Amino acid sequence: MKKTLLTFSLALACASIPPILHAEGDIHVGKEKAAACASCHGADGNSVVGTFPKLAQQHVSYLAKELHAFKNGTRKDPMMSAMAMSLTDDDINDIAAYYAGQRISHNALPVPDADDDEPVADNAKSVQTLITQGSDLYRNGDLAREVSACIACHGPTGEGNKPAAFPSLKSQHADYLIKALTDFKSGARSNNPENMMHMIAKKMSPEEIKAVAYRISMMQ
Repeated sequence: MKKTLLTFSLALACASIPPILHAEGDIHVGKEKAAACASCHGADGNSVVGTFPKLAQQHVSYLAKELHAFKNGTRKDPMMSAMAMSLTDDDINDIAAYYAGQRISHNALPVPDADDDEPVADNAKSVQTLITQGSDLYRNGDLAREVSACIACHGPTGEGNKPAAFPSLKSQHADYLIKALTDFKSGARSNNPENMMHMIAKKMSPEEIKAVAYRISMMQ
């Protein structure tokens, strides 16, 4: 019951955030403009490097919000900030529309860290254990440590919330998710409503971050 209340209270907080309004972009024009992004994010928004996020099937509202954040400096990354500075509002809307119209690829089972000391067979078992742990955290949170459930804002299958510009997370690279949560935890990234993600991630252990990331990467 208490877990349900924790999830419900966060759901109310998410619901109170006003919808993000944006102009409609042109998918076909966006494909041409997104060509410069392909080296990192893939031609169809499915990056092949785990530390670069997949953009395919992401909500237009979220993509546009993040590109504007890189452009105005509220989210910082040397490469992305430089790329975004040259984009007009129309460019951002077109690129966002193109990536939103692509289908995200599915992931293979996460690969354990190369420096793990456990035998390979035990590593595989550990991955499954982490995914199970991550599934519980995603759906229920951790009441004892006041870690809110991800499901409240990101949905049962990681589909996100388009009007509120909460990102779709399903089938995202585990490595990228781990980096994003770690950045929210440290405060290196803070461009989210009420700094909500920092308040959640700062209470998560590295193991919990990995567990949730592994689980989300398997969502379809």
